[in-house]
Amino acid sequence: MEFVVSEDARIIEDQVVRFLNEKIIPSEGVYAEQAKSTENGVDPEVMIDLRAKAKSLGLWNLFLPDKEWGAGLSNHDYSVLCEHMGRSQIAPRVFNCQAPDTGNAEIIAEFGTPKQREHWLKPLLEGEIRSCFSMTEPDVSGADPTRLRTRAERDGD
Repeated sequence: MEFVVSEDARIIEDQVVRFLNEKIIPSEGVYAEQAKSTENGVDPEVMIDLRAKAKSLGLWNLFLPDKEWGAGLSNHDYSVLCEHMGRSQIAPRVFNCQAPDTGNAEIIAEFGTPKQREHWLKPLLEGEIRSCFSMTEPDVSGADPTRLRTRAERDGD
């Protein structure tokens, strides 16, 4: 099996690596300091600046394979970028590629109604809001989906 990365992904990879080395990694200490005095849920100023720079360079929403919403890369191409982003705890957030927002955005992009996309997907992809994921059930661990007991039954419309 051949694991060739597309030319588009190679170009983005070079940009991501350069941005990581020149901007993100040197800012990690500043981020840690600013985060100590930043209100919970509010990004430190350095994160706001890094995100604005990444967005202006088009290094944003790299996880979405649909060019309408993201970079249009395959999962394989994106996996190479994730390997680089994994070098920094703050890099996924800088590039707007952080969990759980990535998975939630993918689901809304693929299955959401136009109204849901307008209300939730667009602000999520703009970095204006964050999302969450919660999975729990009585008497079983929500972290193990193989043990879920909930079921859906059609009831009328």
